[in-house]
Amino acid sequence: MPILPPTTPAADPVTCRIGARGVSRAFGSVRANVDVSVTVRRGSVHAIVGENGAGKSTLMRMLYGLDAPDAGAIVVDDADVTFSGPRDAIARGIGLVQQELAIIPELTLLENLVLGAEPRAGLVWDRKRALADARELAAVVGVEIEWDLSAAHASIAVQQQVEILRLLYRGADVLILDEPTAVLAPAQATELLRLLLSLRAAGRTVIFISHKLDEVVEIADDITVLRSGRTVASFSRGEVDRAGLTELIVGDQAVEVRDEAGRPAIGEAVLVVDGLSAADDRGIQRLSGVGFSLHRCEIVGVAAVAGNGQEELAEAILGIRDSSSGSILLDGVDLTRETVRGRRRLGIRYVSADRKREGLGIDLSLVDNAIASSGLSRLGRAGWLRRSTVDARVRAVLDRAAVRFGTAKDPASSLSGGNQQRVVIGRETIDEPRVLIASQPTRGVDVRGIGYIHELLRQARDDGAAVLLFSEELDELHVLADRIVVLCQGRVAGTLPGDAPRAEIGRLMLGEIATTPTTEEEGR
Repeated sequence: MPILPPTTPAADPVTCRIGARGVSRAFGSVRANVDVSVTVRRGSVHAIVGENGAGKSTLMRMLYGLDAPDAGAIVVDDADVTFSGPRDAIARGIGLVQQELAIIPELTLLENLVLGAEPRAGLVWDRKRALADARELAAVVGVEIEWDLSAAHASIAVQQQVEILRLLYRGADVLILDEPTAVLAPAQATELLRLLLSLRAAGRTVIFISHKLDEVVEIADDITVLRSGRTVASFSRGEVDRAGLTELIVGDQAVEVRDEAGRPAIGEAVLVVDGLSAADDRGIQRLSGVGFSLHRCEIVGVAAVAGNGQEELAEAILGIRDSSSGSILLDGVDLTRETVRGRRRLGIRYVSADRKREGLGIDLSLVDNAIASSGLSRLGRAGWLRRSTVDARVRAVLDRAAVRFGTAKDPASSLSGGNQQRVVIGRETIDEPRVLIASQPTRGVDVRGIGYIHELLRQARDDGAAVLLFSEELDELHVLADRIVVLCQGRVAGTLPGDAPRAEIGRLMLGEIATTPTTEEEGR
């Protein structure tokens, strides 16, 4: 039987359920945390914010027993503790959901929930009892789960809910969540935040790391700001707004505004998609008759609730997914049956939503990542690389994106998330592509990093690229897009100006009828 949420109704203003007192942690010469202190009240939602590299993840790892402080102490229930590993933290009711979800795709959602803690009926696991417990737990926290569904076929939002329920199933009353809404569409993020608030109302304690400051201000009872590994401020609800947090996080006023002064005029149509249809990996139709055009020196945003065809659209244009009908024209040339290599040769470049698995060889050096897909003919002769040419190429890529790194021989994994993404964008834009497809380019990136990545996308546009931007952040589309193509159930629901009201974009995303003109020419 799962342990259900306790009934404590509100945050206790005194008791420190979990926290840190003057903790420091160094990795070689890098000081990840320096004299960090934080107090998380029982039954509260506590946000930890800061730039990439500010020390947030290191602090979370110490709170969960994955790492140990060099100095200072972890505090649980007002007492100093020493964890020998996560097992000790779990025994004290502390659970962690990391950005990289620990879901096993080959198992059902039910099997993922109870894995390692299966109820037994003699020598075999009691599936009937597990299912009853799972349904009861889901009902208590207010979510609906199709427990017999294979995890591979569940949305990221559902997988994340199962991860949280798995902690509750094991008796956790402290939940540490690392960027829980980073991969969720706005509607899914709202649902997750509602779940966190319901857990707080039931007496659970929630710690969450987030770069989405609007969410932080909306639901956090307390906020701790880290910068350069140190605690710079702590606030209670209502004591700070989004602008104030931004200033503390980056150390200066860094509010991004839309500035189109001096940009080149939008040019001729470069990419024309007409009547495009495609299925997902299960053979389910995800795109139905999609059509739009993309012009030189233009950014077109694609807005959709997750699972409405945006992933299949990007893959079909790239050539990594077959289309069942329709056409894709680049400068009047039909690419519909062209290979991925052929499309790259003709000038299509891609910034993947998954930089760690698709955009980078995460364990390879920056040299290897910077020259990936450059082609031997560009970098050497007769199959041999020319060192001076390789070095120049690497410098050009890293300099273009202002990547912060130690040496070019360092692995990509040594960089922060924002700098990893800069490597990808620098590599994909160095040759001034005809079309740049950018999918969730700022996912998991901090405030300062987001602004710089936006400038890189604008630079690509101003250099003549036609940019197709897939983003689940409506604020990002507002800042960057000249037009916004809205998908709903695999069809184009409408095309709106880049500054269209959020409510109108949201109505189209949910399948409601547009209230302003949506033709391409009227939207431009």
